[in-house]
Amino acid sequence: MKRVLVCEDEAVIRDFVVINLKRAGYDVVDVDCGEAAIRMFDNERGNFDVVLLDVMMPGIDGFTVCKRLRERSSSIGIIMLTAKSQEMDKVNGLMIGADDYITKPFAPSELTARVDAIYRRVCMSVTRVKRESTLESGPFVLNLTSHTMTKRGKQIELTQVEYEILEYFLRNKNTALDRSSILSHIWGDDYYGDDKIVDVNIRRLRMKIEEEPSSPRYIRTIWGYGYKWEEK
Repeated sequence: MKRVLVCEDEAVIRDFVVINLKRAGYDVVDVDCGEAAIRMFDNERGNFDVVLLDVMMPGIDGFTVCKRLRERSSSIGIIMLTAKSQEMDKVNGLMIGADDYITKPFAPSELTARVDAIYRRVCMSVTRVKRESTLESGPFVLNLTSHTMTKRGKQIELTQVEYEILEYFLRNKNTALDRSSILSHIWGDDYYGDDKIVDVNIRRLRMKIEEEPSSPRYIRTIWGYGYKWEEK
C-alpha cells in the first residue's frame, strides 16, 4: 500500500491534502505537529513512502522534522509545504534533505502529481535491478546495491536524490548535462517545479564530496547550461 504521512497544523489544509491523496489511492496518516510526526514515524518504524511537512508549525518546525526524519531514512520521500512568500524556506528545506516543495495554495492535481513523482522515484530506487555492482571515478565508488558512496574508502552520507544525481553523473562522465535533463531524469517529466531544485541539490552535494565546495574539482558548472562530472 502506498503510505503517506502528512504533517500540517492547519486543519483545513490538512483535510484538503488527506482527502485528495486518499482519492488518488494513498493510505494517509495525518498529524498536526512536528512532535507527533516524529513519534508516528518511529512508532510505524518508518513504514511510509512519502512525508509531507508544513514548514511553519508551533513547537518543532518542519525543518527540524525534516532533518530528524532524514537522519532516520535516506530513502523516504520528503516534500515541504511552503507559503508563496517563503522563498528561502524552499532552499533551506532542500539543503537539509527535502526532495521537493509545494507552494501554497496548490491545486489537487499539483498535489497528487508531485506526490506521485516522489513515490515513483522511491519505488524505482528499491526495485531497480542493475547489472553492475559499482560505478567508480577517481577516489569515489558508488555502490549500486547498497546505494552508498565512498571517497577513499570513507562513506559519504547521501539522500536518495543525491545518490541518483551522482549515479546519473557517473554514467555520463565528462558529459555536459543541462538542468532540464537532470530535472526530468531525477524528478520525472511531469515535475511541476522549476530547475532551482537542481542547483540546490548540486550545492549540497558539493559540500559533501568536494575538498573545496566553492572551487569544485568534480561537479563542474557549465555556465548557462548545467553541470558536468569531470573525471580526473
